[in-house]
Amino acid sequence: MDRIDVLGLGFDSLTKEEALKRVSSFAGSERPHLIVTANPETVMQSRGDQLLAQIVNRADLVVADGIGVVWASGVLGRRLPERIAGIELTEGILAEAAAKGWPVFMLGSSDGVAQRAADALRRRYQGLQIVGTHHGFFRPGPEEEEVLERIKGAKPKVLLAALGVPRQEKWLAAHLGTLRVPVAIGVGGSFDVWAGVTRRAPKWVRQLHLEWLYRVLRQPSRFKRLLVLPKFVALVYQTKLRRGR
Repeated sequence: MDRIDVLGLGFDSLTKEEALKRVSSFAGSERPHLIVTANPETVMQSRGDQLLAQIVNRADLVVADGIGVVWASGVLGRRLPERIAGIELTEGILAEAAAKGWPVFMLGSSDGVAQRAADALRRRYQGLQIVGTHHGFFRPGPEEEEVLERIKGAKPKVLLAALGVPRQEKWLAAHLGTLRVPVAIGVGGSFDVWAGVTRRAPKWVRQLHLEWLYRVLRQPSRFKRLLVLPKFVALVYQTKLRRGR
């Protein structure tokens, strides 16, 4: 795979259309595939979390869900083609699933949110088969085993996990070998958007790459998460200088 290194994580050098073609090939396979959408926060988390870094670098598809990652790749020498927002990639997958009859299972978010999101998605994508939903607040042990059995029994081709980073990536990596789902992707807060619990930034804000600012203005509690961005920028320039020497 043609991957571009950004501070220790490898990103696939693909457009969204190319990424969707790769996902389509995954769906036609019998083996499980993990898709990761990573932003600067994920990159910085992985530097202090070796397991997360290993999972991302071993994933079958890794896309830049953040304009900061695209910017960093250019500074470091090889620019990624574009930002691929995780929610938009997932919506592309769901459109393909509706057209090609791939069954989908939705795992995560608060109790009832996954079902509301599923109802909205069925209205949006005619023919979409959502074969199961479950909230993300299950504990290791019998509860988790019940979730695993439900997924295995539903036999989805696509598994969406809205468990938050890094839990969703670690959970999928731990269980995909057992579940044998061809396409599995962590989708963060996407269920909340589809269910109407939260809203995405307006299109013009997204085009200006200011969606992160919109989220902070709507949810001030997210401000602490922004503090990682100056560290990310500084580390990119430090890495560039080191390579130059």
